[in-house]
Amino acid sequence: MAAVEITDVTKSFGETVAVNGLSLRVPDGSIYGFIGPNGSGKTTTLRMIMRILHPDRGRIHVLGEDVTESAAASERVGYLPEERGLYRKMVVKDLLRFYAELKGLRDSNRAIDQWLDRLDLAEWGDKKVESLSKGMSQKLQFIATVLHKPQLILLDEPFSGLDPVNMDVLRQAVLDLRRDGATVIFSTHDMGVAEKMCDFIFMIYKGRKVLDGTLASIRDQYSNDTLRVRLSENGEVVNRLDGVEKVNDYGQFKELRMTAGADAQQILQQLAKQCRVEHFEITQPSLHDVFVRIAGPEAEEAQHA
Repeated sequence: MAAVEITDVTKSFGETVAVNGLSLRVPDGSIYGFIGPNGSGKTTTLRMIMRILHPDRGRIHVLGEDVTESAAASERVGYLPEERGLYRKMVVKDLLRFYAELKGLRDSNRAIDQWLDRLDLAEWGDKKVESLSKGMSQKLQFIATVLHKPQLILLDEPFSGLDPVNMDVLRQAVLDLRRDGATVIFSTHDMGVAEKMCDFIFMIYKGRKVLDGTLASIRDQYSNDTLRVRLSENGEVVNRLDGVEKVNDYGQFKELRMTAGADAQQILQQLAKQCRVEHFEITQPSLHDVFVRIAGPEAEEAQHA
């Protein structure tokens, strides 16, 4: 069963086509990552799933219900928008009870205490929301999103702005929700998070679907044209190698994209003559590199050409 099924959906704002002929199937019980540049249509798609926006054409089914006709599935869905919004003058526990009642959960005290303890907010339960830090407020809104045990959870940039400790806490909570049977869709600009967490990855670019599948299937669309190297010194030599089309410098490591037909062993020989090679690996491109190939400046220039 598909938790979400989108069929030939288009949404425009005036002359701007935000989503163009999108079809997508999100399997039940999966973690599905939405990636894409700013303004590509990720948030618009999430809002149409939530019935905040209505498609100009096409159909959207959520948990078996056609949400283009009704909001029948709304109480089984939790949504964390990118634009965070909390009633800052309310007490934390009162706020959570309010959100729980909106989703039909009347007796929420025990669940509230459990979640506050789990996300290290127990001592803040009787304080006003305005006293919380930005990271605490983000965790609080996450609790409000999942408190009623939704079957489908939509998270728009849930890890944005979190420090590593809080990010790990929230990441583990998301994984646990999936283990308990929920389907999770989240958008992110962090390709490392998408690679590590997602069962499936969907990329939208200029309103159109350009990637959709497992990380392995996406990488299989590209050849083993990437060399990952670590050099002890004189790292600038990688910019002057025959057979190397592009260099991505990550500090400790460098990724070299080979030209078509280039010989990796010949590139290694060139490197070895000029510096000490501590690590040399032939690999498929990272999700970050795939993203840049599709949506980076070089891709834009190629399209215009």
